[in-house]
Amino acid sequence: MFYRKSSRRDMADIHVYTARKLSSMAESLEELARAFDGQWGKGRSLSREDGLAALQMAGAMVCGDCSKCNLYSDSEKEDSYYLYYLLRAFEQKGNVDFEDMPRLFRETCGRQTDYVGQLNRNLGRATMNLTWKNRFLESRDTVITQFRELAVILEEFARQMEAAADVTAQVEQTVGRAFYRQHMIVDHMLMLEYDNSRREAFITVKTNNGRCVMSKDAAALLEEALDSRPWTVARDSRAVINRQFSTVRFIEEGAYRIMWGVARAAKNGEAVSGDNYAVSRSTPGQAVMSLSDGMGSGEEAARESRKVVELAEQLLAAGYTPRAALKLVNTVLLLSGEEQHPATVDLCCIDLYTGVLEAMKLGAVATYILNEGGVELLEAGQAPAGALEQAEPVLLTRKLWEDNRVIMVSDGVLEALPGENKEQVMKEYLEDVPGRTPQELADQILEFAMSFSGEARDDMTVLAAGVWKKDAGLRK
Repeated sequence: MFYRKSSRRDMADIHVYTARKLSSMAESLEELARAFDGQWGKGRSLSREDGLAALQMAGAMVCGDCSKCNLYSDSEKEDSYYLYYLLRAFEQKGNVDFEDMPRLFRETCGRQTDYVGQLNRNLGRATMNLTWKNRFLESRDTVITQFRELAVILEEFARQMEAAADVTAQVEQTVGRAFYRQHMIVDHMLMLEYDNSRREAFITVKTNNGRCVMSKDAAALLEEALDSRPWTVARDSRAVINRQFSTVRFIEEGAYRIMWGVARAAKNGEAVSGDNYAVSRSTPGQAVMSLSDGMGSGEEAARESRKVVELAEQLLAAGYTPRAALKLVNTVLLLSGEEQHPATVDLCCIDLYTGVLEAMKLGAVATYILNEGGVELLEAGQAPAGALEQAEPVLLTRKLWEDNRVIMVSDGVLEALPGENKEQVMKEYLEDVPGRTPQELADQILEFAMSFSGEARDDMTVLAAGVWKKDAGLRK
């Protein structure tokens, strides 16, 4: 007997139960986020109450029972313009001068120096308290964002599981027979097909001849048995099938594949480039290209851009959407210390099942797509990550087709080009570039940019990728 149909129905039932449980957990996380949200208003600047408290404390410390100027009582009035002026003057200059005080105060107060000094100390303490309050609230907002994004991830995963079609009955005999011929017994299996045509298989299997089989060889056997696209073993699954029953998770690879290349040049006089990049396949069926340009150049800029690229890659691998990942990266950089070293972030996520490109940008320059119709620009001007708390990543979506090219560059490449409209100069150049491999294309673009100055006046990085359909047999 080559296949034991002992508990396929049980596995399907567990699959549905898990989806509903995940959906319930997502609702709980959203409720937690709402419970945190809106409890306290965020103080952007010193408030009227802060100003009144500073005036009252200065009066108590310096004035005693003197009431010649009535500075505090006048400021208590709802229509008091002076209190607003006082707070704005302190925020702009960092201190209040004698010239900022009312004329009556300057003419009648006998302890002007003591009063103004005490007032500045009080406003300074209020500003420091406000800074810590805002930093606490920013940390709270990060927790809220985490809750909400985790809720979205769980809800999306639950939706995918509930929408997945159980196609096990169509393939179980074929797969069981193919495995048995290679001395493996399938105890039970579950194969699901998702809405983007991706299939996933959970196969509980063991060898029956005392030998071990590599799971990747079983994945190749699965491809041959189903006459399908290639299959791969999930990263979290076991690598070896032995004499004990164990469940191996297999994932059908996408219809598309990518090749990529990179060309780089550090700013003249610097040992390292302040740009960093990564090309990752950590998520099944998805290729992620990321490029970050750190502020300035040299080792410090490289350290900041490396942190951005690594953090974004980790969040995407954990299941965060590109938009959520970039928002969290921005928040982390804002909260990482007093000094801000903003870095641009440019992400291109390619779904290898559908060929859909999602580009996310924070402060990054245009991305170029080469297709049969010419060259298309994807651009979105934004502040770099870590510069503005509410910086919002911009999502740009395009469908890629056979032999399309995706080109990402750092701003040093565009800045080297002549003319005012540098994006257009690059576009016109790319329209005349003959079909080349991604590495040749990246090298040629960098050479073109450097030809106008002879040296790199800023860090320069070109990341190019090509998209092709895989050669695969038809499904049965």
